[in-house]
Amino acid sequence: MPRHSPLYAWADRVASRFPELPAPTAFVLALYSYGAALAHSCGLSATALALAAVLGRAVNTLRQRLREFYLPATRKAGRGRTAFDAAACCGPLLRWATAGFGPARRLALALDVTNLGDRFHVLCCSVVYRGCGIPVAWAVLRGGAKEPWNPHWFALLTRARQALGDGWEVLVLTDRGLESAELFRHIRDHGWHPLMRVKAAGTFRPAGWTRRYSMRCFATQPGRRYAASGVAYAKDPLDCTLLAEWRDGCAEPWLLVTDLPPAAASAGWYAYRSWVEQNFKVLKSAGWQWQRTRMTDPARAERLWVVVAVATVWLLEVGGLAEQAVPPATVPRLPKPPAGRRRVHRLFRLGLMLITAGLLRGGS
Repeated sequence: MPRHSPLYAWADRVASRFPELPAPTAFVLALYSYGAALAHSCGLSATALALAAVLGRAVNTLRQRLREFYLPATRKAGRGRTAFDAAACCGPLLRWATAGFGPARRLALALDVTNLGDRFHVLCCSVVYRGCGIPVAWAVLRGGAKEPWNPHWFALLTRARQALGDGWEVLVLTDRGLESAELFRHIRDHGWHPLMRVKAAGTFRPAGWTRRYSMRCFATQPGRRYAASGVAYAKDPLDCTLLAEWRDGCAEPWLLVTDLPPAAASAGWYAYRSWVEQNFKVLKSAGWQWQRTRMTDPARAERLWVVVAVATVWLLEVGGLAEQAVPPATVPRLPKPPAGRRRVHRLFRLGLMLITAGLLRGGS
């Protein structure tokens, strides 16, 4: 393959971030993510075509090399065939995504699900970062599969906890679809802090009260807010803090439970969870065009997501250079996200344009 300096500079960067990957695997990961940025797509054919135009190689040759990245070992050509373990990339991805967070060591993770039609359910744990989410651990389930999700969430959280290590203050954000006392306890057992949105039909008994009340009773109209420790639920009692807040302009209140004391928590932090929705938009129509994939095998999709995650980190990292004045930590000491001028362009889009411009100028 002709030596294309920007590609090899990127390959060295990827290899340094994934030191445990075999050198050929790390190079193909760099090649695939580099091609995805060129093609503005993670599709195999589009990526191979973009790389062929830049590297002067045959499209089919590159296509086969990229394809083997996500194939099982039994389907690969040649000797010494090994299966690529997507789960092993959680640690390097998480350390890369948090590399610039500084001494504060505060982090927000969002758990959410994205679907690809009726083919896949992807359970994703993401670092929320400057208006977007960076996937660091995920499980791809076959669409319509009748199985509980909590065991998968537990495995993803355990993987992230082992990768992150001690000394971090971590807030784990979940939406109403993942409401679960069992998941709440699992997050808390890691030494992390759940901030879980719950349904209004649940009940809560504040500490010192004798009766339980529907959670919707604690924020009945716009402008109301409430925070107190107590016990949620009747069938599976959960010691927690309820944060209820109905902001002006919102159709309904936020009802959140956390293990933090009322004075140390804010419902405003939940706004960071919306950033993961931008990640899913970037994954599909606004970025990597994953909705066009023809894949039907969940294991292959899990391996392809490593490419998407690496390319996303790259673009957000480059785009973040234009916002160096903004502290990268996403859980500030303030009780709500810092005020400021609204971002005109996604950091992902800014990074993509900067990388493209650098390649056109012949830089790395």
